[in-house]
Parts: sequence; C-alpha cells; structure tokens
Amino acid sequence: MTQTRLGSFIEAIINVVIGFGINFTANMFIFPLFGFHITPGANFVLGMIYSVISVVRSYAVRRWFNARLYKLASAVASSIEARQ
Repeated sequence: MTQTRLGSFIEAIINVVIGFGINFTANMFIFPLFGFHITPGANFVLGMIYSVISVVRSYAVRRWFNARLYKLASAVASSIEARQ
C-alpha cells in the first residue's frame, strides 16, 4: 500500500511542527552555553526558515522512499507468484 501525496505532506508537517517546538526550546537553553545569545523572535524566524526547508526535504524523501518501497514490494510479489 502506498502513501498518498497528501498523506506524505501531512506526515512531513507534523514531523516538522514537533521538531520546531523541541528545537525552539533547546536553542533558548543551549545557545547561551556556547556564547550565542538569541532573542525569542530571532529564534522563531530562524526556526521557520529551517522548518520550510525541512518540510520540503521530508516530503521529498517520503515520496522517494514510498516509490522505491512500492517497486520493491511489487518485484517481491511477482517473484513469489512466479515460483508458484
């Protein structure tokens, strides 16, 4: 069974929203430990830029993987049917 394009997009969005929350919070605590001081607003903008990049990447990887997995599953099924 393959995943629809909409399903891939929703999965990518949910993954990135969760990651954004974790990353935003972590940046506010971790950056100062390394001498970087960032305002919450700048942290938010930076996070949004990376989130857009991440959604595109996640969607592309999911679609590529889904296509490869579908082809592999079809090949295995054909091979099994040919043996019978």
